[in-house]
Amino acid sequence: MTTFIFMDGRTIDRIGMGVMRLTGQPGNFGPYPEWDAGIALLREAANAGVRLFDSARAYGPRHADRLLGDALGEDPRVMLATKGGIDKLSPTDLQRDASPAVLDRQIADATEDLRRVPDLFQLHWVDPEVPLETSVEALARAQSDGRIRRIGLSNVSLDELERASRIAPISSVQNRLNLEDAEHREMVAETAARGIAFLPYGPLGAAPMKPGAKLEPGEALGWLVRLAPNVIPIPGTTQAAHMHANIEAMRAAALERA
Repeated sequence: MTTFIFMDGRTIDRIGMGVMRLTGQPGNFGPYPEWDAGIALLREAANAGVRLFDSARAYGPRHADRLLGDALGEDPRVMLATKGGIDKLSPTDLQRDASPAVLDRQIADATEDLRRVPDLFQLHWVDPEVPLETSVEALARAQSDGRIRRIGLSNVSLDELERASRIAPISSVQNRLNLEDAEHREMVAETAARGIAFLPYGPLGAAPMKPGAKLEPGEALGWLVRLAPNVIPIPGTTQAAHMHANIEAMRAAALERA
């Protein structure tokens, strides 16, 4: 299957891209030093077939959302996904707060930064100080009010997905998964059965803020796409050549699976 259909009927090609790497280094903290080049790369990606762009408030912080908004905020072909519930105070200091008031503020910020209502707003991490149900209820109110289009979860267990699903329809789960780190394959099967998109982060083996060898893109992305019809990989890059190679690998695997 080359496309994925969300619960509300929105259909997109299963070709995604992560925006985290466009926030510079180290630790994806601070703006990409070549803002105009980042905008050009994202627009080139959309024109080449990327249909879901994944970002987060913590990437920068806010710089990735702003870059994405500058590049594609007015492009109806693409879905812009972001995440909240975490603020990044320094490259190594992440502050979790998924209380309703904070999520409401972060949704407003994301709308400003993306220059549109977020197509997909995902809870970045479950806050140990706030019941998951309370956070999801806040997102459900935002969805009902038209402040976000869809609700997603990131870094969650099967039990947490079940608990959240009792509160509101969940459109996506974003957990780490790649050819050498397949801990969440059971989650892939569960989300596929429920009609929920699975957005694997670290699809090429990279770990945030940690050096390491990457997997071969064609093999790694092909494995993910063929794994299940709901998997939409989101590889990130700052290089146009790598971006096009990633797209071709995902497209070829989707056509093979179809």
